[in-house]
Amino acid sequence: MSDIFTLTNLSFLLSGLGLTLYISFCAIILSTLFGSILALMRNHQKKWLSIPASIYIEFVRNVPNLLWIFIIFLVFQVKSTPAGIIAFTVFTSAALAEIIRGGLNAIPTGQTEAGLAQGFNHIQIFVYIIFPQAFRKMLPAIISQFVTVIKDSSFLYTVIALQEFFGKSQILMGKYFETGQVFTLYAIVAGTYFLINFAISSYSRHLAKSWASSLE
Repeated sequence: MSDIFTLTNLSFLLSGLGLTLYISFCAIILSTLFGSILALMRNHQKKWLSIPASIYIEFVRNVPNLLWIFIIFLVFQVKSTPAGIIAFTVFTSAALAEIIRGGLNAIPTGQTEAGLAQGFNHIQIFVYIIFPQAFRKMLPAIISQFVTVIKDSSFLYTVIALQEFFGKSQILMGKYFETGQVFTLYAIVAGTYFLINFAISSYSRHLAKSWASSLE
């Protein structure tokens, strides 16, 4: 099994891990941006804004992410890496829109009324009063969604043969046939996913606890 732990193999796996983290990072940033826009649109009193946002959110959330990957890659013929980023952005933005909308709606309406009484306009109230409080409530859930994106990125090799971390491990698996070697490779893959996602989840819980204690 020692022949698995070679510099060539580790470099091969690390290149896939880098692609996994790159796709996940781009998708979560873009999804947070578009999800915020969708959340504000869905909360808007004007129907021509709220209805399209509601349709998008409900439709996208209830269609498997695998199908969005197929559509972006095959129907729109986007290259593998951009297709992965776009597909995860399409799907995750709908999920984040509900997280962000929930965070914004958790802020009492009295905050807005107090801001207006102090002479703030609605934009200033949102930027300086509503959003900072809502951000604390929604950030742990956003971070948890980041974990989901990292895990689900493993679909990309199966669906569109993108050689991210899981894909690289499957390619490397073709070189080894002994049970111990295969087990070792799977242990490396599982352990890497676990360490990354556990670290992110632990940080999310730490943030939630520290912010909760600061409010006491």
